[in-house]
Amino acid sequence: MEPSFIGEIAAVCTSVLWTTCSILFASAGRRIGVLSVNTLRLITAMLLLGTVHFILFGTVIPAATTSQWFYLSLSGLIGLVIGDFGYLGALILIGPRKGVLLMSMAPIFSTISAYCILGEVLGAWTLIGITVTLSGVVIVIIEKKGNSKDTVPRKKEILGIFFGLGGSVGQGIGLVISKYGMLTVESTTPLNPLSATLIRIITAAIFVGIVFIIIKRPSKILESYRDRRAVMNTIGGAISGPFLGVWLSMVAVTYTVAGVASTLMSLMPILVIPFVWIIYGEKTNLRGILGAVIAVVGVAILFIK
Repeated sequence: MEPSFIGEIAAVCTSVLWTTCSILFASAGRRIGVLSVNTLRLITAMLLLGTVHFILFGTVIPAATTSQWFYLSLSGLIGLVIGDFGYLGALILIGPRKGVLLMSMAPIFSTISAYCILGEVLGAWTLIGITVTLSGVVIVIIEKKGNSKDTVPRKKEILGIFFGLGGSVGQGIGLVISKYGMLTVESTTPLNPLSATLIRIITAAIFVGIVFIIIKRPSKILESYRDRRAVMNTIGGAISGPFLGVWLSMVAVTYTVAGVASTLMSLMPILVIPFVWIIYGEKTNLRGILGAVIAVVGVAILFIK
C-alpha cells in the first residue's frame, strides 16, 4: 500500500463504518431518544478505546501536552457533542437517508476552517475532486423520493434539516480542530490517532453525561436502557462509529489534508442507499444512481491527486 494513500483509505473505511452506525443509531434513537443514545454510545466507545489504549500503550489516560488536551477536548465538544447531537437528531427526525445527506456538507466547513486554522491550501486537482464528489452527493440530495414506507411531517422535516446542517458544521470544524490539537507546536511529535480519539471521546462522554443527568432523572436513564433492542443497536453503532469510525477518522486527518479526508468521509449518502432500500423501502431512481457514479469519479480524482 502506498503510504500516501493511507489517509484516503482510512477515510473511505470511516464512511462505511459511519453508514452502518447511522442505521443502528436511527433505530435506537426512535425507541429511547437522542440523549440516551448519545450517552450510551460515548460511554461504550470510551470503554473500548480505553481498553485498547491500555493494551497498546500501558495507560488508560493518554499522555499529551496541555495544549493537546485543550484543543482535542474542544474538538470533542464541537464535533462529538454538538455535531453528533445534530446528526443523531436528524437521523431520528428525518431518517438515515436524509440525515447522512445533510452531513455531506461537513467537507465544506472542514475545508474553510482548515484554511483559516491550519493554513492548508488545496491544489487544483484536489479542489476538482472535492467539487466532483460533492456534486454527486448534491444530485442524490435533490433526487425525488421514490416509494417509501415513511412519510415525515413538514415541521418535523424542517427541524431535522436544521439539526443536520448544525451537525455538519460541528463535525466539519471539530475535525480540523482535532488535527490542530494532534499537531500542536508544544510537542515535537504528533499525538497518535488512538490517543487523540480517546481524549475527544472522554471529554464528550463527560459533558453529555452531565447534561443527561441535569435534564433527566437517573431513574429515567435506567428505564430507557431496559429496551434491549435499542441498547444492542446503540452498542453496535458505538463500535462501528465512535470507536472504529472516529479512530480511523483521526488516522485519515493525520495522513491527508482535512478537506480530502472530510470529503471521502462524506460518501455515506451514497453508501446508505441500499440500506434504506431494504429497511425503509426507499428506492433510488436514475438521478440517484448518476449522483453515485459522479461521487465515485470524484473519489478517484482524489486518489490520483
